[in-house]
Amino acid sequence: MADQDEDWVYDEASGEWRPASEIAAEQSVEVRDAAGNLLADGDSVVLTKDLKVKGAGQTLKQGTVIRSIRLTDNPEEVDCRHDTIKGLVLRTEFVKKR
Repeated sequence: MADQDEDWVYDEASGEWRPASEIAAEQSVEVRDAAGNLLADGDSVVLTKDLKVKGAGQTLKQGTVIRSIRLTDNPEEVDCRHDTIKGLVLRTEFVKKR
């Protein structure tokens, strides 16, 4: 049962007022790498295959380390930066936690 002092939020999908903690728990998404390891903001990852980067005209080689990833709203993508490429988005199926 929810605490009396807790904030309540109207859930449009169900049409009910629900505790904010329940809604937050449902919205938290687990992001996993190609090996099934849980990823978090700030983790370092390694590329599992060579990737051609659209618009940059270069290829990131397998084994390249990407530092300080940021999770996105999409559990299949992570936002990151590489020395030569800013604003890089990688699919989680091509990375492994370091």
